[in-house]
Amino acid sequence: MNINLPPLPQPLPDQLLQQLSPGALAYLGDAVYELYIRANYLIPPKRLHLYHSLVVAQVRAETQARHLRSLAPHFTPAETEIVRRGRNAATGRPKRLSVSIYQQATGLETLIGYLYLKDPERLTYLFAQLEIEKDTSVVDYTGL
Repeated sequence: MNINLPPLPQPLPDQLLQQLSPGALAYLGDAVYELYIRANYLIPPKRLHLYHSLVVAQVRAETQARHLRSLAPHFTPAETEIVRRGRNAATGRPKRLSVSIYQQATGLETLIGYLYLKDPERLTYLFAQLEIEKDTSVVDYTGL
């Protein structure tokens, strides 16, 4: 079940958007992606530690890279270019990750940040294409 987030901001004019680096777009995209993932785990209600565990599994670079690969067939040429710019701008990486995984995750975050500011409707469409894993062993704490 995908949850619809509140309306997104009005798109930024191209002139302002072009002033933002891929790193800045990825910074924003990381936050937007995590908010989307968190919203998807709200129902059914769970204990806070379980929310955290579920979200951490989805916001890991490995999962983001997998999501990027699953969304790639849906990308326009312009979106593919934004992802490429984000991948190429990725510098440094956590020791536990390969360079490729880190670059893919950063590319996804860059695209999310870009679309959040440029075309929120398109971002909503791409988010709807994601297959967010649900933990089937989750206990429903609705009565608590």
